[in-house]
Amino acid sequence: MKNKTYNKKKILVVFSAACILIMGLAARLVYLMVFDAEYYQKKAEALHEREREIKAARGEIVDRNGTVLATNKTVCTISVIHSQIKDPEKVIEILARELELEEGEVRKRVEKVSSMEKVKTNVEKSVGDRIRAYDLAGVKVDEDYRRYYPYDEIASKVLGFTGGDNQGIIGLEVKYEDVLKGTNGTILTMTDARGIELEGMAEDRIEPVAGNTLKITMDYNIQSFCEQAAWKVMEEKQADAVSVMLMNPQNGEILAMVNVPEFHLNDPFTLPEDVNAANEEEKQDLLNQMWRNGCINDTYEPGSTFKIITSAACLEEGVVTLNDTFSCPGYKIVEDRKIRCHKVGGHGTETFVQGIQNSCNPVFMEIGLRLGADRFYDYFSQFGLLGMTNVDLPGEAGTIMHKREDIGTVELATMTFGQSFQITPIQMLTTVSSMINGGRRVTPHFGMEVLNGDGEVLERLSWEEKSGIVSEETSATMRGLLESVVAEGSGSNAYIEGYRIGGKTATSQTLPRSANRYIASFIGFAPADDPQVIGMVVIHDPQGIYYGGTIAAPVLRSIYDNVLPYLGIERELDASQLEKE
Repeated sequence: MKNKTYNKKKILVVFSAACILIMGLAARLVYLMVFDAEYYQKKAEALHEREREIKAARGEIVDRNGTVLATNKTVCTISVIHSQIKDPEKVIEILARELELEEGEVRKRVEKVSSMEKVKTNVEKSVGDRIRAYDLAGVKVDEDYRRYYPYDEIASKVLGFTGGDNQGIIGLEVKYEDVLKGTNGTILTMTDARGIELEGMAEDRIEPVAGNTLKITMDYNIQSFCEQAAWKVMEEKQADAVSVMLMNPQNGEILAMVNVPEFHLNDPFTLPEDVNAANEEEKQDLLNQMWRNGCINDTYEPGSTFKIITSAACLEEGVVTLNDTFSCPGYKIVEDRKIRCHKVGGHGTETFVQGIQNSCNPVFMEIGLRLGADRFYDYFSQFGLLGMTNVDLPGEAGTIMHKREDIGTVELATMTFGQSFQITPIQMLTTVSSMINGGRRVTPHFGMEVLNGDGEVLERLSWEEKSGIVSEETSATMRGLLESVVAEGSGSNAYIEGYRIGGKTATSQTLPRSANRYIASFIGFAPADDPQVIGMVVIHDPQGIYYGGTIAAPVLRSIYDNVLPYLGIERELDASQLEKE
C-alpha cells in the first residue's frame, strides 16, 4: 500500500510538472505569436529578403545659360549570387569574355560564398544588355550612373569630378555634394532558406530620388574663348601654365576660370602621355598637381598689379595726391639697400599719376614709407587680404604675409610694389574689384541657383558683401588712374578702340630669385567708368620676353575684343566716327 501511494504521488508530481511546463510553453508560444509577432516576422523577412541598391542619378551642373557641363551616363554593375548559380563554368567563361577580365579573377568572385559579389562596376550599358540577354542564373545586371562631362577638358579644375561611388572628389562636384547627390533606392526580393530567389514573388521597390541641378555663373562660351586664348599664349611663350579669370566686379559672379593645362574630366586618373610615375605614391602626387586649381590653390608674388592696392590705401589715408611730384633716378636707397626701378635710367621728375602710368617703383616706395608699416598692415586687414575670399571651391590658400612686428623699412618698401609676400590670384582679383566698384568687398562665386528636375528654382544662392572698403571718392579716382594706365601708360597693349579699359601690368620673379623664372600678369576691367567685367591673366615662366605689359595685356585685349560685345557692352564712338556713320 505504501508503495502504491508513493508511486501515485510520484506520478502526480511528474504530471503536475509536465502540465506546468506545457502551460509555460503554451504561454510563451502565445506571447511570441501574439505580442511579439511583429519582431519575429521582421527577423524572418530579413532572413529571406535580399536587398539591392538602386543608384540615384546625380544632379546636373549647368552654366548660366543652361548649357549642360556635367551630367550622367547609364552604366551597369555586374554581380553574382553564389547560391543561385547553376552553371558556374559557363558564367565564368561568359563574364570573363564580355567584361574583358582574367578568368581567374572572375572565378574568385563566382566561387566566393557570399550573399552577393560584385564582378565589375561602370560597365557600358551595351555590354550589360548583352550579359542580361544570356539569362544566366545567379548573374545580376543592375543599371547605375557614371558622371559624364560633355566638354571633357573645359573648366576641369573648376567642375571637378566624382569617384567610383559617384561622390564628388574635387571642385564644384565636392563643394556642392549635398545639392548634387540624390537618395539611393532599393529592390527587395524574397529567397528560400538556401538564398535562391523565389519565382512569382513580387519585388518591393523604393525608388531613388535624383539629385538637384546646380546652375553656375560660368558662361560656357566665355570659358571656351578664354581657354583658347590661354592655350595660344602658353604654346607661343612655352610657358609652364596660364591662368585666366573673368568676373563681374559688382557682384562676384565668376564668368570664366581657366587653368591650362587642363585635364580630361572623363578620364581624370590618367596622367598625360609625357608624364611617368615610378610608383603609386609618385603617381598620386602627380595627379594632385594635375588637378590643382592655380587660381585658388596656389599663391604668388603679385608684383606691380599690387600697386593698385598701395595707391588706394595711400589715397584713402591722404598721404598722396594726384599732383604730388617725385624724382626717380632709377633706384631708391632704403636703409642699406639699393632697390631699383624697372627703368634703369630712371623716370626723372614725375607726378603721382605719371608714376602709376610708368609703374615706377621709387614712387610707390616713397608713398608706402609715408603711410608707414602699421597703417599699411591695417589696410591689408581692412581690404580683406589677411583672410580668405570664401570662393565656393575647396582648398583656397591663404595669404603668406609678414607678422606686423616683422615689417621693417625694407620689407615695407618691397611690399608696396608687390614683393616679399604672396597671395592667390583670386584674392588679388577680388581685392582689386573692391577698389573699382565703389568700395564693396564681394564674394567671388560660381553657385547661382539650385533647380529641380523640371528646371524650377528651389533656391537662389546669396553671397556676403561688405561695404566701406574704400570711399566712393577713392574708388572713382582709382578707376580714372587705371584707365590712364591703359590709355597712356604701361598697359597700352590692352587698349581697344571704342572701349574705356582700365588696368595694371605686372612682372614678378619667383623664388629663388637666382632661377630667373618670372610671372607675367595683367588685371583689366571695362567699362572703366562703370566696370561690368574684370579680368586677370597670369603666365607662369614664359620663355623669351616675359614682361606683363608685353605678353599678358594682349591676351586680355583679345578676350575683351570678343567678350565685351558678347556681354552687350557696346563701343563708344567719338565725334569723327559718328560723322562717318
